[in-house]
Amino acid sequence: MTTTHEPADRTPSRELPPPDLENAPTGRAPKAGRTPAVIRLLVLATFVVILNETIMINAIPRLMTDMNVTEQAAQWLSTAFMLTMAAVIPVTGWFLQRVSTRRAYATAMGVFLAGTALATVAPVFEVLLVARIVQASGTAVMMPLLMTTLMTVVPEHDRGRVMGNVTMAISVAPAMGPAVSGLILQLGSWRFLFAAVLPVAALITWRGLARLENVGEPRPGSIDWFSVGAATAGFGSLVYGLSRFGGGGTAVPAAIVLTGLAMIAVFAVRQLRLQRRDVPLLDLRVLRHPAYALSLLLMSLGFMAMMGSMILLPIYLQSLRGLSPLQTGLLVMPGGLAMGLLGPIVGRLFDRLGARALIIPGSIGIVLALAGFTQVSTTMPYWQVLGLHALLMVSLAATFTPVFTHGLGALPSRLYSHGSSMLGTLQQVAAAFGTALVVTVMAGRAESRIADGVSRTVAQLDGMRLAFVISAALALVMVATALLLPKRAKHAEEHAASGAPSETADMALEPVC
Repeated sequence: MTTTHEPADRTPSRELPPPDLENAPTGRAPKAGRTPAVIRLLVLATFVVILNETIMINAIPRLMTDMNVTEQAAQWLSTAFMLTMAAVIPVTGWFLQRVSTRRAYATAMGVFLAGTALATVAPVFEVLLVARIVQASGTAVMMPLLMTTLMTVVPEHDRGRVMGNVTMAISVAPAMGPAVSGLILQLGSWRFLFAAVLPVAALITWRGLARLENVGEPRPGSIDWFSVGAATAGFGSLVYGLSRFGGGGTAVPAAIVLTGLAMIAVFAVRQLRLQRRDVPLLDLRVLRHPAYALSLLLMSLGFMAMMGSMILLPIYLQSLRGLSPLQTGLLVMPGGLAMGLLGPIVGRLFDRLGARALIIPGSIGIVLALAGFTQVSTTMPYWQVLGLHALLMVSLAATFTPVFTHGLGALPSRLYSHGSSMLGTLQQVAAAFGTALVVTVMAGRAESRIADGVSRTVAQLDGMRLAFVISAALALVMVATALLLPKRAKHAEEHAASGAPSETADMALEPVC
């Protein structure tokens, strides 16, 4: 595909076929072995916004004191961020097809900068909460924008390597968040967390707008506001309901989850009707491609395992082993860094070996790591905790890069934005479900053991062990799913000459290469 140099506000008079990178004029396609400049710019911006997502973890106690709020209220800074992501991401598939690359980038980073600036000067907790929601709205656009652009400008034979570099950035950022925030909080106020991010994000935005090129052509079309409302209510309620489990009582969270599922069903029916006119907000035809659907399942299970461990390990290390938040962040940071640094290597191996050769052993590694965590105790050596966590992160690295590349590569190019939006949405749902599952299992088991007369510490350990057993069982499903994947997936053919979608292409099955 070729990149265009049209102004950001230009709207074409008709829908054009996707540009063809493979047959681009000499000098326009990126050279083999080089990451296109547009991807490097988007990766840098995405790194900053994702770092911001986890940088608040250690600031909760300070915020409770400075703003005189309870722990439950302070946790809303994270919950509201997650809810906003879940509500906004389904809309990004439509949004990215209707605006140019530059406009999407300017919108996402502009909204993020506005939220960051507001958070820096927030006089009361309510304003800070609004600022976090604004930040999340910008963050929600960046990952689908990055993934869609990558699949558009990078040739198929080089996607694994480039996706590996992307994985490095988006894995290192959350791993660094708790450690960076712990260091900044040692130096001053929680406001410095936002004040430090603001100039960096502003510089990246300025450099990006100066050098970023438009990719592809935007397509005109109106938005279906009923679909927007249904997606917001459905996915927002589902994630919120799942986040309420484990906080005492299950009736209210279950009712919220069921409401969310009902609204998602309404949303899905609406999309099926809109697809007849080829104007859906989120195109569900991506699910007709088996390789993509299997990759979606693998990604969801992997995120459940990762989020479950991210919730359980801090509780174990801080509540039962007495480590500080900063010590906990430093202990788990090597695993996150290893996950990120292995991204490029995994990407190159994917280009050479295909998906199965990486995802199957990666899934087995996840099972082994989670099985090891079922033996947690008050005397488990810290080096063993670090080793198991590193094994989990490395195994996830061997899984996520091939899953993303394999799944999106199975789609026709006109569905890339919708495929990346659905991946992002399911990430949020899977993260919320994984968190709710382990917290509910741990709390239920602990209460049962306390009723039997054991000490609270022993009861909590039993609850954690059972939660890790459930997570390991889900990882076994990952192994079974990985065995169903073809080695490689070819995306469905499109009628490039006319630019019209093909029903045959929509229903095509990806053969084993």
